Amino acid sequence: PKGGTGRAGRGAGAPGAGQGSRPPRQERLGAPPPLGGRSRSAHPQTPRSARRNRPEGKVLETVGVFEAPKQHGKYETGQLFLHSVFGYRGIVLFPWQARLYDRDVASPVTEKSENAAGHGSKEVKGKTHTYYQVLIDARDCPHISQRSQTEAVTFLANHDDSRALYAIPGLDYVSHEDILPYSSTDQVPIQHELFERFLMYDQTKVPPFVARDTLCAWQEKNHPWLELSDVHRETTENIRVTVIPFYMGMREAQNSHVYWWRYCIRLENLDSEVVQLRERHWRIFSLSGTLETVRGRGVVGREPVLSKEQPAFQYSSHVSLQASSGHMWGTFRFERPDGSHFDVRIPPFSLESNKDEKTPPSGLHW
Repeated sequence: PKGGTGRAGRGAGAPGAGQGSRPPRQERLGAPPPLGGRSRSAHPQTPRSARRNRPEGKVLETVGVFEAPKQHGKYETGQLFLHSVFGYRGIVLFPWQARLYDRDVASPVTEKSENAAGHGSKEVKGKTHTYYQVLIDARDCPHISQRSQTEAVTFLANHDDSRALYAIPGLDYVSHEDILPYSSTDQVPIQHELFERFLMYDQTKVPPFVARDTLCAWQEKNHPWLELSDVHRETTENIRVTVIPFYMGMREAQNSHVYWWRYCIRLENLDSEVVQLRERHWRIFSLSGTLETVRGRGVVGREPVLSKEQPAFQYSSHVSLQASSGHMWGTFRFERPDGSHFDVRIPPFSLESNKDEKTPPSGLHW
């Protein structure tokens, strides 16, 4: 995966940093500062982090020992890891089995068959791919906000305001290949308000953190609103776009039904040339027959630069329809250093609501 072990200890901050808060403006530019702590010797295969605690240097601290990434099989609940792209520390809660629709993979196509977004042109074969629900260390959240704005999962609020959303900070979805596993002798290696509520230390187990009953109950009750099912990916001119849609539920508003989705997008520069995202152009089709066009500068108020040093940017947004399904597609316009522009395709993806509407979401269950 992009980033590799050489970047594993980038994203961290001072102990006790607030979850989901934005870092100071001067720290949001360039690479995030590393983790603070005492200077210690480190084994060559030991992940380390450092904080810019004085202008002339950095202090490194051992956080654990790298393990060999799994080429086969899944990581277990309680597996500690560093994110290979964004550098934060995290711990695995449980896996999701998703269907990956990769438009870059050459495969036999069936003409005029339905693809994942229902466009009826050619079929994109989906393959099974493992993602993980994870907790992010709260000390790292403020410093990954520059490159990843998905460090929280949003839910519909449990009251009648159809537009009200709330978030759980430090909850993320991570692809199997983005996991750099490590082990630690610390009984509380991750700082997150849900860590000790969900996990328990057990030195007889490998990894030595096991799920509490509260984690199992939380997963079961919230499965429909947490579940990751489809992942869509496409590359244009060395810019890879990955989209993951999530159905959030339905609300009644002004005598009509409003269906909500969240979608997470990652942009990755697979080349060494620096590019900057300038514009977005969305097409949103509703089952009711409406087609909406949305244009705007950047994404989520940002125009991120994708470079060799910081090749990825990730964000989440929301969309609502007055129909139970639809689909979205579009383009991102990027600018090169010479001022020229090029368009990058956003792979078409479905907005589906085939969940059990007999039990509509009423906020997160604990």
